Amino acid sequence: MTNKCKATEGDRVRVSYEKDGKQEVEGVLLPRPELLTEGILVIKLDSGYNIGIKEERVKKIEVLEQYKPKKVKINPIKKNPKLPNISVISFGGTISSKIDYTTGGVIADYTAEDFFAMSPELLDIANLKSISAAKLMSEDMGWDDWKLVAESIVKEINNKDVDGIVATVGTDTMHYITAATSFFIKNLNKPVVFTASQRSIDRGSSDAFMNLKCAIVAAANTDIAEVVTCMHGTTNDDYCLLIRGTKVRKMHTSRRDAFRPINNRPFAKVFAKDSRIEYENKDYVKVDKKSDCESDAKFNDKVALVLIHPSIDGSIIDYYVEKGYKGIVLSATALGHVSVNGKYSILKNIEKAIKAGVAIIIASQTIYGRTHPFVYTNLRKLSIQNNCIFVSDMLPEVAFIKLGYVLGHKDMSGNIDSIKKNMQENMRGEINPRHRIDEFLN
Repeated sequence: MTNKCKATEGDRVRVSYEKDGKQEVEGVLLPRPELLTEGILVIKLDSGYNIGIKEERVKKIEVLEQYKPKKVKINPIKKNPKLPNISVISFGGTISSKIDYTTGGVIADYTAEDFFAMSPELLDIANLKSISAAKLMSEDMGWDDWKLVAESIVKEINNKDVDGIVATVGTDTMHYITAATSFFIKNLNKPVVFTASQRSIDRGSSDAFMNLKCAIVAAANTDIAEVVTCMHGTTNDDYCLLIRGTKVRKMHTSRRDAFRPINNRPFAKVFAKDSRIEYENKDYVKVDKKSDCESDAKFNDKVALVLIHPSIDGSIIDYYVEKGYKGIVLSATALGHVSVNGKYSILKNIEKAIKAGVAIIIASQTIYGRTHPFVYTNLRKLSIQNNCIFVSDMLPEVAFIKLGYVLGHKDMSGNIDSIKKNMQENMRGEINPRHRIDEFLN
């Protein structure tokens, strides 16, 4: 930056410039966001707002105070033998984010240790160990990152003195991550609680600290030996919901209570104020620390998730077959319908895929409810005549994860019958055989 003096980013400066006469502002000199046009000087005002000034208008820049990075000393965490031991593993996401002045957005940069320093009351709940495993936004994660998540958790949870795990991730694909982790860990024997935040930690309305507190309370005090999410249950700061990792979905882009249980009740409410846990559904695997769990992060990434919509071009299925894909999940309508009659029929494309040995999985895009292979004639054409695999009330995203997991195992994926048997087996609570009336829009 040619800023007419030796001011550097972070310095407090006074800038004199011409715009409708002589103007003058004071503030902190910031890096120019890479998305902003070159030749712009960016200043953070005392009000908290940023302004941009064209450099050609700048007459003078005075350095009022040079930037000196502050060294933050974090005291070592002392163990309390009366408290449970919880490892907090950071994988990134909004909960770990702060402002990134190179883009004007936020980046994953905080670690669990930073959370403890900012919220020392967390140390009254459990002995906390901080592990930084990755700094990724969840939309940038793929199956190899999910493998890292599972392996990091298994490595830590098999330590005899660890009573539970809290994992912090991004919200955008957290329901994919929790589903993958559920399948990728065999014989899970302790609580694994995923948490995140809808709003970054530097915002007054951030849900980060309450979600993290409730997650630590849950990991330290429940007997749930499953992968669960712990996020706001309402828009208020009253309680978080513990939801099974294969029965949760992000249902809103920005609300703090965006994560809801689907075709299932939450396991429990965790109250932020008094750390109370109120159970609603005790149909879960119980803690059993006698044996170790193990990583089983096998995944065949030649799987696809296709949204069925009116007038869909069936050649999209041909595309995946030609690319060597081994399985396709169709996010079908209602009970599992796709067009099999008339000019928009994709039945021939499905038949071609089946003959090529591609597994066709039918899940429902309606989210709530379950598919059924026999109610309508069109469904029978798929299930009976073409051996498409209907997966009951499994969410399409979960079916996508599970299909990759099943196809990643030679003993599970030898033929269509074997794939069907394993896809329809309830491995990690992904299929609920009976729905209660209060599970809809819970």
